[in-house]
Amino acid sequence: MNNAKTSTVSGCVIWFLLIAIIGSCVMPVFFLAGTLSSFTDFAVQTMGGWLCPDGTTPEKYTYQTTMSDEYGNPRPATAYELHCVDASGDVVKTDPIAYAFIWVGIIALLGVVLTGVLAFVFAVPGGMLVTRLLNKLRGSRSNSV
Repeated sequence: MNNAKTSTVSGCVIWFLLIAIIGSCVMPVFFLAGTLSSFTDFAVQTMGGWLCPDGTTPEKYTYQTTMSDEYGNPRPATAYELHCVDASGDVVKTDPIAYAFIWVGIIALLGVVLTGVLAFVFAVPGGMLVTRLLNKLRGSRSNSV
C-alpha cells in the first residue's frame, strides 16, 4: 500500500473513531444545555417566532403541576408552555412540548456540527501520525529480515 492510500485509510478510520470519542463527550453536554435552556425566554421567543401564527406574540406560560418520582409518588413540579397571544390578549395557540423538543434538537444539531468539525481537524494530524508509525514499522521490519 503506498503512502497516500495509507494516509487516506488511516485518516478515515481515525475520523470515525474521533467522531465516536468526541461525540460521546460533546453530545451529552449539548443535550443538557438544550434541555436547561428550553425554559428560557430566549428559547420561547425564538421558537415562538417559528411556531406562532402571524400577528401573535409568543409568551412563556408557567403553572404548578405534579409529576411522579421513581416510586410513583406525586411530587410538585413547574410546567412550561409556549402561548401565542394576539393583540387583544387572547391565547390563539398553546404548545406545551413541541417548542422544547425542537429547541433541544437545534442545540443538539449544533453539537453534531461541532463534533464533525473537531473530528475533521484532529483526523488530519492523527492520520499523519499513524502513517509515520506504519512506515517506521515497515522500515524496522525490513531491516530485521
